Amino acid sequence: MRRRIKWFIGVLIAVLVGALFFHDQNNRIVVTEHEIDLDIQHGQELAVVHLSDLHSKGFGTQQQKLLTKVSAEKPDLIFMTGDLIDAKKADSKEPLELMRGLVQLAPVYFVTGNHEWWSGEYGQLEQALDQLGVVVLRNESMNVTVHEREFTLIGIDDPAMLNQEEEQTVVEFMQQAMDGNNAETDFTLLLAHRPDFFYLYQEFDIDLVLSGHAHGGQIGLPYNGGLVAPNQGFFPKYVKGAYEEDETIMIVHRGLGNSIIPQRLFNQPEVIRISIK
Repeated sequence: MRRRIKWFIGVLIAVLVGALFFHDQNNRIVVTEHEIDLDIQHGQELAVVHLSDLHSKGFGTQQQKLLTKVSAEKPDLIFMTGDLIDAKKADSKEPLELMRGLVQLAPVYFVTGNHEWWSGEYGQLEQALDQLGVVVLRNESMNVTVHEREFTLIGIDDPAMLNQEEEQTVVEFMQQAMDGNNAETDFTLLLAHRPDFFYLYQEFDIDLVLSGHAHGGQIGLPYNGGLVAPNQGFFPKYVKGAYEEDETIMIVHRGLGNSIIPQRLFNQPEVIRISIK
């Protein structure tokens, strides 16, 4: 009898520890910092917070846990690179609760991900974001000045918007976004949901790309790797962190929420702080 009781207690403890571990992996927000030196000769450091792939997830009452993390970084600008909503939970309150809080902290810029288009509800979402004061970039560019530093900000829609070959769509969106903007600024920053098109972004002489979509590979592996990512399959090339090729730097956010796969492992939700020096 005592052996059975001990066995039951041991199993119960293991289950509780496991439940706490899995909950921690999905819900404990970590801050990841990147310093980018673009060899700019004037202006002070620019602090940027990058968020992506919320997938309608909530972090505390009215997103206070996440908003507190972002506020602590004192951002000059906040960028959200798509999948704010999840296609199966497009009408949930959590996405707009987050954006309502973010616009109180700093100017917020948004580009679409595939789930915005899959939901079939994007028009309503864009209208709500406009009303909150979020700047929605739809295959367009604008010049932004912060701390006496001017840069070109470009934002493109996710290629899921159009029912055609995705590489062709990305090229068309990039050309549309950059058409007519010939101003010389300190650097160019692109917001684009998909990291797997890094090779295309480089062709447009972009200095810094912010992306998401890969969910950090869902299960974190050694040497900054991941197990699986949308559109990249198993052991994807671009999952999280910084990549540099041909003088273009891309930072991939590992996401805040989940979609098809409900659990993260060794891959907690993150807030990225980027210091551009």
